[in-house]
Amino acid sequence: QVQLVESGGGLVQPGGSLRLSCAASGTIFSINGMGWYRPAPGKLRELVATITSSGRTNYADSVKGRFTISRDNAKNTVYLQMSSLKPEDTAVYYCNVGVYGFKGNLELWGQGTLVTVSS
Repeated sequence: QVQLVESGGGLVQPGGSLRLSCAASGTIFSINGMGWYRPAPGKLRELVATITSSGRTNYADSVKGRFTISRDNAKNTVYLQMSSLKPEDTAVYYCNVGVYGFKGNLELWGQGTLVTVSS
Protein backbone atom coordinates (compact mmCIF):
# COMPACT_ATOMS: atom_id res chain seq x y z
CA GLN A 1 0.00 0.00 0.00
CA VAL A 2 1.37 3.40 -0.97
CA GLN A 3 1.07 6.26 1.46
CA LEU A 4 2.28 9.83 1.88
CA VAL A 5 3.73 11.30 5.05
CA GLU A 6 4.06 15.04 5.43
CA SER A 7 6.24 16.95 7.86
CA GLY A 8 7.70 20.38 8.48
CA GLY A 9 4.76 22.54 9.45
CA GLY A 10 4.73 24.79 12.48
CA LEU A 11 4.55 28.32 13.82
CA VAL A 12 6.75 30.98 12.25
CA GLN A 13 6.90 34.76 12.44
CA PRO A 14 6.10 36.91 9.41
CA GLY A 15 9.14 37.05 7.16
CA GLY A 16 10.37 33.70 8.37
CA SER A 17 10.95 30.43 6.53
CA LEU A 18 9.81 26.83 6.71
CA ARG A 19 10.41 23.72 4.63
CA LEU A 20 7.71 21.15 4.13
CA SER A 21 8.43 17.56 3.12
CA CYS A 22 6.20 14.84 1.72
CA ALA A 23 7.56 11.33 1.35
CA ALA A 24 5.86 8.51 -0.55
CA SER A 25 6.42 4.98 0.68
CA GLY A 26 5.33 1.52 -0.40
CA THR A 27 5.67 -0.35 -3.66
CA ILE A 28 6.17 2.40 -6.21
CA PHE A 29 7.17 1.82 -9.81
CA SER A 30 7.32 5.49 -10.73
CA ILE A 31 6.14 8.92 -9.59
CA ASN A 32 4.65 11.43 -11.95
CA GLY A 33 3.64 14.95 -10.92
CA MET A 34 3.98 16.18 -7.35
CA GLY A 35 2.53 19.28 -5.79
CA TRP A 36 1.36 21.27 -2.83
CA TYR A 37 -2.13 22.67 -2.25
CA ARG A 38 -3.92 24.64 0.46
CA PRO A 39 -7.55 25.58 1.14
CA ALA A 40 -8.83 28.84 -0.33
CA PRO A 41 -12.09 30.81 -0.05
CA GLY A 42 -14.67 29.29 -2.37
CA LYS A 43 -12.42 26.35 -3.25
CA LEU A 44 -11.66 23.02 -1.67
CA ARG A 45 -7.97 23.53 -2.35
CA GLU A 46 -5.89 25.86 -4.46
CA LEU A 47 -2.65 25.05 -6.19
CA VAL A 48 0.41 26.38 -4.43
CA ALA A 49 3.13 24.75 -6.52
CA THR A 50 3.62 21.70 -8.73
CA ILE A 51 6.59 19.94 -10.25
CA THR A 52 6.55 17.43 -13.08
CA SER A 53 8.66 14.29 -13.36
CA SER A 54 11.04 16.23 -15.60
CA GLY A 55 11.39 19.04 -13.09
CA ARG A 56 9.14 21.66 -14.66
CA THR A 57 7.60 23.84 -11.97
CA ASN A 58 4.46 25.94 -11.69
CA TYR A 59 3.51 28.37 -8.92
CA ALA A 60 0.49 30.32 -7.79
CA ASP A 61 1.00 34.03 -8.39
CA SER A 62 0.69 34.66 -4.66
CA VAL A 63 3.80 32.60 -3.85
CA LYS A 64 6.04 33.24 -6.86
CA GLY A 65 9.46 34.41 -5.78
CA ARG A 66 8.88 33.28 -2.19
CA PHE A 67 8.26 29.53 -2.41
CA THR A 68 10.36 26.90 -4.15
CA ILE A 69 9.21 23.37 -4.92
CA SER A 70 11.72 20.59 -5.50
CA ARG A 71 11.82 16.82 -5.53
CA ASP A 72 14.25 14.04 -4.72
CA ASN A 73 13.34 11.13 -6.96
CA ALA A 74 15.67 8.74 -5.14
CA LYS A 75 13.76 9.39 -1.92
CA ASN A 76 10.29 9.71 -3.52
CA THR A 77 10.01 13.03 -1.72
CA VAL A 78 8.75 16.46 -2.64
CA TYR A 79 9.71 19.61 -0.75
CA LEU A 80 8.28 23.10 -0.44
CA GLN A 81 10.73 25.74 0.74
CA MET A 82 8.72 28.72 1.96
CA SER A 83 10.40 32.06 2.58
CA SER A 84 9.23 35.59 3.34
CA LEU A 85 6.14 34.07 4.86
CA LYS A 86 3.06 36.23 5.34
CA PRO A 87 0.09 35.81 7.70
CA GLU A 88 -2.09 35.03 4.68
CA ASP A 89 0.06 31.95 4.03
CA THR A 90 -1.41 30.42 7.18
CA ALA A 91 -3.14 27.20 6.15
CA VAL A 92 -3.04 23.44 6.18
CA TYR A 93 -0.80 22.39 3.30
CA TYR A 94 -1.51 19.14 1.47
CA CYS A 95 0.85 17.33 -0.83
CA ASN A 96 -0.46 15.58 -3.91
CA VAL A 97 1.45 12.87 -5.73
CA GLY A 98 0.75 10.83 -8.85
CA VAL A 99 2.05 7.31 -8.34
CA TYR A 100 2.26 4.24 -10.57
CA GLY A 101 2.27 1.05 -8.53
CA PHE A 102 0.74 -2.43 -8.40
CA LYS A 103 -2.74 -0.94 -8.63
CA GLY A 104 -1.86 1.19 -11.62
CA ASN A 105 -1.99 4.98 -11.55
CA LEU A 106 -3.09 6.49 -8.27
CA GLU A 107 -3.50 10.09 -7.12
CA LEU A 108 -2.65 10.40 -3.45
CA TRP A 109 -3.10 13.15 -0.89
CA GLY A 110 -1.09 13.67 2.25
CA GLN A 111 -2.68 14.10 5.67
CA GLY A 112 -1.93 17.82 5.72
CA THR A 113 0.52 19.85 7.77
CA LEU A 114 -0.41 23.12 9.47
CA VAL A 115 1.59 26.27 8.80
CA THR A 116 0.85 29.23 11.04
CA VAL A 117 2.42 32.61 10.30
CA SER A 118 1.95 34.93 13.22
CA SER A 119 3.87 37.26 15.48
